[in-house]
Amino acid sequence: MEKKPFVTKEQVEEIVKKYPTPFHIYDEKGIRENARKLKAAFAWNKGFKEYFAVKATPNPSILRILHEEGCGTDCSSMAELVMSHKIGLSGNDIMFSSNDTPDEEFAYAAEIGATINLDDITHIPFVKKACGSIPKRISCRYNPGGVFTLGESKEGFQVMDNPGDAKYGMTKDQLMEAYSTLKAEGAEEFGMHAFLASNTISNDYYPALAKILFSLAVEIKEKTGVQLKFINLSGGVGIDYKPEQPANDITKIGEGVKKAYEEVLVPAGMDDVEIYTELGRFMLAPYGHLITKAIHEKHIYKEYIGVDACASNLMRPAVYGSYHHITVLGKENAPADQTYDVTGSLCENCDKFAVDRKLPKIEMGDYLAIHDTGAHGFAMGYNYNGRLWSAELLLRENGDVTQIRRAETIDDYFATLDGFWNLDI
Repeated sequence: MEKKPFVTKEQVEEIVKKYPTPFHIYDEKGIRENARKLKAAFAWNKGFKEYFAVKATPNPSILRILHEEGCGTDCSSMAELVMSHKIGLSGNDIMFSSNDTPDEEFAYAAEIGATINLDDITHIPFVKKACGSIPKRISCRYNPGGVFTLGESKEGFQVMDNPGDAKYGMTKDQLMEAYSTLKAEGAEEFGMHAFLASNTISNDYYPALAKILFSLAVEIKEKTGVQLKFINLSGGVGIDYKPEQPANDITKIGEGVKKAYEEVLVPAGMDDVEIYTELGRFMLAPYGHLITKAIHEKHIYKEYIGVDACASNLMRPAVYGSYHHITVLGKENAPADQTYDVTGSLCENCDKFAVDRKLPKIEMGDYLAIHDTGAHGFAMGYNYNGRLWSAELLLRENGDVTQIRRAETIDDYFATLDGFWNLDI
């Protein structure tokens, strides 16, 4: 499937008159449409709610758009909790799924009414001490151990991950003990959460996970007397980073989860359990581009194109070897008859957005749109080599462009160095 950018060369040429490259830009129209598709896919469950994973795209303007579309937030730190609360979220609109958590973060989560998702059984006394008591509404995170696999899916992709090596969640026995203890401590509403695989390109992943959790929910009720209020299927639904990959069909995914719900929960008299999702990548990644400009070319043992962005702006290719599609704006229909490494300016050889990538002939000054950076793009930025954080822009539904985070300045970079400017150097 062809990947088309949501901005044109002409639009970018106008944008850079005010906001120079590199910058991240997000597509409001695409974000809203995707949120509505997700909501429609799970409309069969009257309590359904998406809790957007803030870590994927921590920008309040993005969170407000998603809130307007009925989404809550999933937070994992104090800053994410504060950001969510400051845009008007509180109570059941916020999930707090954290691990190795400082006591003040648990206390603040309880203060704003967020649903705390316990990562470990030892966190029960920790939370009680930090918050003064166990919150009335509480969730537990489950880790089944072993290897999770779907084998060969209909799309031809194998989904496999190893929960047994993950630091997150409780064993089944610990889970049973945790619910019994929490009930004795006065908790009244209970939830369960699990995350088994990442970036799955399979319509079968969520239904398979759902069936595991639904069956466990029935067992929890039978053994502890605790009936779950909600089950959070977490994240893991991926996107098609490569053009040849099939995209997930959220409608089919929703239908698969519904089938498991009707097979397992309904016969057990648990047809009022609310289903939550906690998606980041699926919700935002396709609706963000990193826009950068070609500023150097190098002809040695390979052909290199140097751009004004670097791994500090998008670390996934450098750290994970991840593929991100690249469009040379204005040359969408030109033949991809050149082979380039597209590189950034860091003093690291892994600072490459593409290796041996077939692209149209690139001239200096061409603008490149690096696709699928709307999640885990800006969010994973850093200041290595003194490179500054780029701006974040929002392409509004009416075509206007708004800056939703300004670019970092050199003064920002030095601002935390107490007394630096008074040093005699």
